[in-house]
Formats: sequence, C-alpha cells, structure tokens
Amino acid sequence: MLYYLFSLLEKIYHPPGFGVVRYLTFRAAAAAVTALIISFWIGPKIIRLLKKHQIGEAAKVEAPKSHLSKAGTPTMGGLIVLGSVLVPTLLWGDLKNMYVLLILVVTVGLGLVGFLDDYLKVVKKKPKGLIGWYKIFGQVVVGLILGSTLYFAPELKAVVVNGVHGVNTLTTVPFFKNVTFDFSYLYIPMVIFIITATSNAVNLTDGLDGLAIGTVGIVALTLAAISYISGNVEFSSYLNVIYLRGSGELVIYCAALVGAALGFLWFNSYPAQVFMGDTGSLALGGAIGATTIMIKKELILPILGGIFFMETASVIIQRLYFKYTKKRFGEGRRVFKMAPLHHHFEMQGIPEPKIVMRFYIIAVLLMIVSLATFKVR
Repeated sequence: MLYYLFSLLEKIYHPPGFGVVRYLTFRAAAAAVTALIISFWIGPKIIRLLKKHQIGEAAKVEAPKSHLSKAGTPTMGGLIVLGSVLVPTLLWGDLKNMYVLLILVVTVGLGLVGFLDDYLKVVKKKPKGLIGWYKIFGQVVVGLILGSTLYFAPELKAVVVNGVHGVNTLTTVPFFKNVTFDFSYLYIPMVIFIITATSNAVNLTDGLDGLAIGTVGIVALTLAAISYISGNVEFSSYLNVIYLRGSGELVIYCAALVGAALGFLWFNSYPAQVFMGDTGSLALGGAIGATTIMIKKELILPILGGIFFMETASVIIQRLYFKYTKKRFGEGRRVFKMAPLHHHFEMQGIPEPKIVMRFYIIAVLLMIVSLATFKVR
C-alpha cells in the first residue's frame, strides 16, 4: 500500500527521494525493519493477552522431563510472527504480483489451519487438537491452490528456457549447468507434497526455545537472495538460472520474514516467554516450501532446509524401526533416545541453548552450500 502511495506521489509531484520505492532492495530493507518494529510492538501485547486468557502450553508427556517446567508458557505466539510478516508485505509489496498474492494465500491458509489446531488443543482442551487427517486436508487444499495456479499460469508459459516455451512444471537441478527437470503431470501432486512436508517439518522442529524461528529466519534470508537473483534478468543470466519475471517481489516477503523471525526470537529465545505453536510453524513451513516452488528451486530444499529434513527423518526412522522391532522381536526398540532429533541430544545431557546454537551453525553452513550450488555447476 505504501508502495503504491509513494509511487503515485512520485509520479504526480516528483518529490525528491520518493523514487527509491521502485528499488527492491529499499523495499526489502523497509519490510524487514517494519516487521521488526511490529513484532516488538505487538509482541508484549499478545503475550499479555494470551496470559490473561490462560492460553498456555500443556505439559508434554512425550518430551524430556526438563520440559515440564515449560507448561503454562503462552502459546499461539505465531500470531506475532504472522502479523509481523503479513503487514509489511501488504505495505511494501506489489499486491498485483502473482507471486506475492500466492505467498499470502499460503501463509494465511496454513496459519488458519494451525490456529484451529492450537485453539482446539489449548482453549477447547482437546489434547490432540485438530484431527490429523483434517490438518492434512487443509494442507492439501492450500497446496492444490498453489500448484494449480502455477501449472496454468500464462506468465510462466511465456518464459523460454533452452528454446522451450513454458517453465510451469520445470525446476532447476542443483550443481548441474543447463539442466532442468520436468515434473510434467506430477507437478501439482509434487507441490501438494512439498507444502505438506515442509509445514509439518517446521512443526516438528519447533520443540526447543528459539530453534524453529531462528532456523526459519536463516532459510528466509537465503530465499530472499535466491528470489532476487531469479527475478533479475542480468543476475539470472550470469548464474544461468531460470529468469522469472516478477519473482523478485518475493524478496519483500522473505525480508519481512527475516525481520519477524528476529523480532519473535527476542521473546522466544531461552527461556521462552511465548511459543509459536502450530499457528506459526505450519504457516512458516508452508511459506518456505511455497517460495522454493515458485522460484523453481524445489530440489534445493533437502540442503537449505537440512535441519527440518533431519528432524523429520529422525521421527520417521524412529517410528519405522520401533514398529519393525516390535513385530520382529516382540518389543519395540529405538534408534534415538527420543525423537525428533533435538530431544535425542537433550537426553544426552546437552543443554538446550547449546543444541539450538549448534543447529543455527549447521543452518548457516547449509545456507552457504545452497548459495554455492549456483556457482559450483
């Protein structure tokens, strides 16, 4: 909205300095700062509101005993993150842009699914919250909307790559030059799978103070850089990646997410004053997946989102091995002391802040590797 206002004023009155809103870098910086200010402003207010209505985290029996002290900590703090991301995007983004509209739909859609889950668990006191299949249904619907829109988008059909018209179903293959992969008729199912997988992966990672939101911030910073490259004809040509006209606007969203992550981390770092809950984790996970899909970098997710991938893999391995050994030997055995992976390290006696910091370091290393894939080809 401010983008349109400043553009209009610059066009009519030509005031000095207003033309700067045409630059993505300026609007991205403005979005990040705006998100940070909003999170600092609404954070304490929402935390007080959650405490007033006794919307707190229930004691988790399946978590380490040290987590029993966290019971009662306000949850549904994802409202802080979502407000801090959505408002700056609306203020500084181009709301006529297809990519901006789609990322807003994904964020709001999955945010509503997560909010309903948190509401049933915390307010209605239903331990399992939203029935698992209902949650997956919501994720599938969001993925279907995103996938269908991109599949039939005329803007993408007009793009020419290696002499072929249309990049709707193509994706870039990391580490290989001039190599793309075509999902073809499996494109929409692939989008649905990624949206569901990434939203649940961030949800699983959200188990230690500051772990999920800090990692999301690192990933969002990386995606901001990649989105800028994909939306810039010169940089995309130089690095030989698919040029997607208008995709640079995703930089505004990603920058806002970085600012919101830093702002929420102020309250969520150890010892946490508020938890993100499914309201935030499902929405942010889906947003990460959606961004990689829109900029045609789906195959980079296992690298860039390596932390989320490892956390999810640890849960899958633990459950499969437990079921296998129970069927084979009559008693279930475990690969990890506890899953997800961060709980395994907790059970080994490593302090929570040290685990989180080490995961941050790994996330930064994965960010560097992900960016290196554009040059090492």
